[in-house]
Amino acid sequence: MTEPFQFKASDVKVEKRETVFQGFFRMDKLWLTHPRFDGRDMPVFTRELFIRGDATCVLPYDSDRDEVVLLEQFRLGALGRGQSPWLLELVAGMNEDGETPEEVAQREGQEEAGLTFSQLDKICDYLVSPGGSTEMIHLYCGHISTRDAGGLYGMEHEHEDIRAHVVAADEAIAMIHDGRINNAAAIIALQWLELNRSRLRKGKQ
Repeated sequence: MTEPFQFKASDVKVEKRETVFQGFFRMDKLWLTHPRFDGRDMPVFTRELFIRGDATCVLPYDSDRDEVVLLEQFRLGALGRGQSPWLLELVAGMNEDGETPEEVAQREGQEEAGLTFSQLDKICDYLVSPGGSTEMIHLYCGHISTRDAGGLYGMEHEHEDIRAHVVAADEAIAMIHDGRINNAAAIIALQWLELNRSRLRKGKQ
């Protein structure tokens, strides 16, 4: 049985690359080729690539109260899906040049939910849509107290309008099972919490 990962980035040959759109985000068109698994070379083909920087997402969790904070806000990409385009999501933000994901987590925690994380547990890094986007998500669970959490937040000059909800962990996990939460970062983080919840709560006892 052949082992995976026999090819490397250096095996991809980009014949040509040009920027076809530059706005809030960027779109490049690439002409490329790479080896095939059967030993032949792939004929040169084209792909459009959405150039989007990395982002950091955090699930705020109070292990004493067994509650999470979820953010409700409008998302254009959810229009036309037969559901409300106001989604329940995690604290999240784009990584700026020179910032670590942990610094982004703390900045966005303050801006989007008025929260400071006493500890950040790394969940994973994952590529959002590697077939056509460069974006990588750095995903964390952030330890907080929900005692005074909740309310309205967001940077008005960035057209953010955010309501922070305090939700029992059981209810939040139920929301991923019944489809009320259907965005990847929140699903992954809440499933991680479901697997690690007992350990996190024991650590507080």
